[in-house]
Amino acid sequence: MRSEVIQVHTGRQEVVLDLTARCADFVAAAADGLLHVFVPHATAGVAILETGAGSDDDLLHALADLLPKDDRWRHRHGSRGHGRDHVMPAFVPPYATIPVIQGQLALGTWQSICLVDLNVDNPDREVRLSLLEG
Repeated sequence: MRSEVIQVHTGRQEVVLDLTARCADFVAAAADGLLHVFVPHATAGVAILETGAGSDDDLLHALADLLPKDDRWRHRHGSRGHGRDHVMPAFVPPYATIPVIQGQLALGTWQSICLVDLNVDNPDREVRLSLLEG
C-alpha cells in the first residue's frame, strides 16, 4: 500500500472543496486498485458529488437545514453552533473508496471527490490518500 498525507487550507468559511485532481495525480502511476480517501478530523467529511453546477452549494444548504448552527448542541466549545460540526461526519463520513483502473479514477462523468468542512474554527486540514494496488 502507498499512502500520502496532503495539506488542505479550507479557510474560515464552510466549504465543499474538490480534491479530484490531487487524487488523480496520486493514482496516475498505478495500475489497478482502490484509492481510499480519509480525513482524520472529527468535524470534516468526504463526499462524492457533482461540483460546479450548484450541487456543492446545495449540499452546504442541506446540511445547514439539517444541522442548524445554533445553541441546541451539547458540545459547546468553539464558535456558536460548533457542536453540529461534530455531528456532520455521521451524515458525510470522513472517508470514501474509489476504484482505480489503469491509473485512472473510476468516477462517473459528473462525480468529484470532495472534502466537506463546516468547521470555520479550523482552516487547515489533512487528507490521507492510500492506494491499495491489486
